[in-house]
Amino acid sequence: MKRSRIADIRATSVSLPLEAPLRHANGAHWGRFVRTIVEVETDDGLIGLGEMGGGGQAAEDAFDGLKPYLLGHDPFKLEAMRFAICNPTASLYNNRTQYHAALEFACLDIMGQKLGVPVSDLLGGALRDAVPFASYLFFRYPGVGPGVGPGVGSDGDNSGEVRTPDQLVEHALALKARHGFTSHKLKGGVFPPDYELEAYRALAHALPGDTFRYDPNAALSVEEGIRFANGIADLDNDYLEDPTWGLNGMRRLRDLTGMPLATNTVVVNFEQLAANVLDPAVDVILLDTTFWGGIRPCIKAAGVCETMQQSIAVHSSGELGIQLATMLHLGAVLPNLTFHADAHYHHLLDDVIEGGPMTYRDGAIAVPTAPGLGIKLDREKLGHYAEAFRELGGYAYDRDPGRPGWYPLVPNTRWADPADDRRPDMRLQFPAG
Repeated sequence: MKRSRIADIRATSVSLPLEAPLRHANGAHWGRFVRTIVEVETDDGLIGLGEMGGGGQAAEDAFDGLKPYLLGHDPFKLEAMRFAICNPTASLYNNRTQYHAALEFACLDIMGQKLGVPVSDLLGGALRDAVPFASYLFFRYPGVGPGVGPGVGSDGDNSGEVRTPDQLVEHALALKARHGFTSHKLKGGVFPPDYELEAYRALAHALPGDTFRYDPNAALSVEEGIRFANGIADLDNDYLEDPTWGLNGMRRLRDLTGMPLATNTVVVNFEQLAANVLDPAVDVILLDTTFWGGIRPCIKAAGVCETMQQSIAVHSSGELGIQLATMLHLGAVLPNLTFHADAHYHHLLDDVIEGGPMTYRDGAIAVPTAPGLGIKLDREKLGHYAEAFRELGGYAYDRDPGRPGWYPLVPNTRWADPADDRRPDMRLQFPAG
């Protein structure tokens, strides 16, 4: 077999609409996701796909700047690529972890296409043909205008707002009816902890037999986290995710409550994983194919966790269909994946892959079986949403469009007012077509 060589790398930033703006502890997704789509083309005409969060001219320029490192490189030589662009000491000055992830996705896609097998076969072979997901519930601003999409209210209005416990329950029930979720994750850290505790308990009461998880993005003090954990101890919780900041804060909370804790913030590399094994602070490591630098590092980390009897789950960082495919192939091959994966995916109104958004069935998404990642770009949609990005630009993920001048502390004390039902002024229109 003639070996392929990388002949070109192209990066395209896109902006895709969400049903409604999603609020979180640090700010909001302003009614859209901005992602950068990466294409790696070989000298024999194969095109592998990658994806990373954020984007814009800076991301496109960064990938362009990596061409001298990788043109002519054999895409099968992934360890060589890792050190070529992510040497650990050089990375003190040029942290390219997320760029490496997107390029690794694309190279694995090329390898699978070259060999005629799905990426899961390259990773050890699928143990499951579908990956189950938790619902991902956000407090949401109302949607504003065409292109943002319908809400979930049974009364037929198109607001999409989720602010009150009743709206949260209605939203969760609608998602369960539509997609079949049996595990539910609430993204918190927006409103005062007691208010979110009330909302979380209402959610659990409305969905008996399902499991639940809460993630305030480390916005709580250790003492607030302890009180919250004690307030949900009687519920069927999967885990409490990042209630407070830092390994020692997490360790204190864990020791004083006995509540299983999960993280995607304080154990996101192998040194932190080793520290957690030596002095446990976290029970469930959330593996993100972007944050860990690719699918293969996640599998390495999962192997360490399997050996040390530490639990894992698959984390979401706001994916389109390309990164979702990496999450599916990862989830397919992990023997110790006992928790449902996370995904923002059901909040999207469209995708840039052929056939449109992937479909949930009984709360799960099928693992692609076509060669490589098993998905292809829809060129027309890629162009359309690239134009949307050029028109709209980015947005400040760490700012709240409804609270001008606000920023959070850690731990936070600057909570949003649950009674404030004002609609923020945001430019969320998308080009027609």
